[in-house]
Amino acid sequence: MGKLGLKAGEGKSSSFLPVWLALGTGLLLFLSFPGAAGFWPLAWVALVPLLLAVRNVSPGRAARLGLLAGMVHYVSLLYWIVIVLGRYGYLPLWASVPAMLLLALYMSGYLALFCFLISRVWKQQETLAVWAGPLLWVGLDFIRSFLFSGFPWQDLAYSQYKALLLIQTADLTGHFGITFHIVLVNSVTALLLGLWRENISASQAEPSAILMLRTRNAWRYAVLPTLCILLLVMFYNFLRYHQVSRDVAKSPRMKIAVIQGNMEQDQKWSPAMRLETIDRYTELSKQAIAQGENPPDLIVWPETALPFLVSDNPYFNRLKKQLINQEKIWLLSGAPFYEKAGGNNPGQTSEKILSYNSAYVFNPEGEIAGRYDKQHLVPFGEYVPLSKILPLPGPLVENIGDFSGGRSIPPLSCQGAEIGVLICFESIFPELARDWTSGGADLLVNITNDAWFGRSSAPWQHLSMTVFRALENRRSLARSANTGVSALIDPLGRMSGVTALFQPAFLVEEVPLLQEKTVYVSFGHYFGLLCLLACLPVAYVFRKSNKGNLGN
Repeated sequence: MGKLGLKAGEGKSSSFLPVWLALGTGLLLFLSFPGAAGFWPLAWVALVPLLLAVRNVSPGRAARLGLLAGMVHYVSLLYWIVIVLGRYGYLPLWASVPAMLLLALYMSGYLALFCFLISRVWKQQETLAVWAGPLLWVGLDFIRSFLFSGFPWQDLAYSQYKALLLIQTADLTGHFGITFHIVLVNSVTALLLGLWRENISASQAEPSAILMLRTRNAWRYAVLPTLCILLLVMFYNFLRYHQVSRDVAKSPRMKIAVIQGNMEQDQKWSPAMRLETIDRYTELSKQAIAQGENPPDLIVWPETALPFLVSDNPYFNRLKKQLINQEKIWLLSGAPFYEKAGGNNPGQTSEKILSYNSAYVFNPEGEIAGRYDKQHLVPFGEYVPLSKILPLPGPLVENIGDFSGGRSIPPLSCQGAEIGVLICFESIFPELARDWTSGGADLLVNITNDAWFGRSSAPWQHLSMTVFRALENRRSLARSANTGVSALIDPLGRMSGVTALFQPAFLVEEVPLLQEKTVYVSFGHYFGLLCLLACLPVAYVFRKSNKGNLGN
């Protein structure tokens, strides 16, 4: 089927065209995502050059082109890994740069596999490829979300976090559905451009009647169905945006203050800084309380804002006396928690101590009203996978925490609200926010310490993913980040306040508390799995069609 082909005599330079196209896709993706240009419309055409490049090359070369495009994209996306490992992990450049490249290579491997498979379909069934492309892409994203503990960082949909009228369908299919639409548009565009190019360079080797038939089939089985889907999606986006806006306007509200203390990462765990930490967060909280006639119903501090054990110690007593008791406020803050292995089980003789990255809710008396222990830990950041058998460089291991994973619990109660807490890295995993909402949470809180990222694009990338957690579940989300970016996000994905990086700050806002359970929460979270499974019948149709063509 359709050939982009090269005319005889075009010269060696034309043989490099697929390479330039692959590089173009990598560059367009770089410009689409938060932190660089952040020009989200480019994502809707960013894959077109790569799809054209792999349309008529061998599967092996298609995989190499995908790997090239992926490395350009993911190196530019994940460069902050060098900052994390170098500045805070104390690894030299000769170790941190290869580590970043290895992660980029792993991520690019999915794009290489996508190109390897889709190139075979493009050659034989170009209209089928239009539908196989988004199914395969989302299916691979779904695998990446859990394989090796999962790293779904900046899936394609997250580039659209500011395009609110394009992403309201997230409450149906989650962010995977948005990715599906983006890849579908790219695939149809690539198909039309390929046919257009063949039309203007048609030769006697392929009569125009055949090309006209292929063009007609493309419109009938790919372009027109895609346009119908997009019209339905846009109608739903518009309708749902206005419907939820009305629900937000009449919903009960909770006044929340998020505090950004801006504590330096290499100082916050120093015992000498504990008093300054408490005093800085206390002062910012009092400034937030002074905003407006009524004090906040809840004040939110970031991940490990309390860099000590919450117990009867002078630092916590100072916090209770000068803020919690004095102002009669509810406080949600991150802090470490330790217990002996086995907890309070009778007969437990092990002296092993388990440590947790936790979130506490304190009532106005300074008592612990609830605690949540982080479930999804950061590999090589909060624990070392296979640490007993996996050899690692000494300097890296010395700076890795040894945390244990928590378990799922009911939402934390506060002032009539039920709160689901996402600690740092957990905000990039949709299933965790969905579990909280399914369990009765009507408010999501994300506490994080993004100081590790330095002055890079990573804090903005991290923020973009939390917007989708609010949209998927139709819940307000309060985000408190130690050094930024902190924000208050409503169920439509609108950010009423966003802080600057590396500045002490606070935000105060009355956020709506919605109760509805979205389609995504009920069963739409299976969309990624369904796309992966749908690849099987597509592969069957493709194989059967190929056999029929060989028989003819």
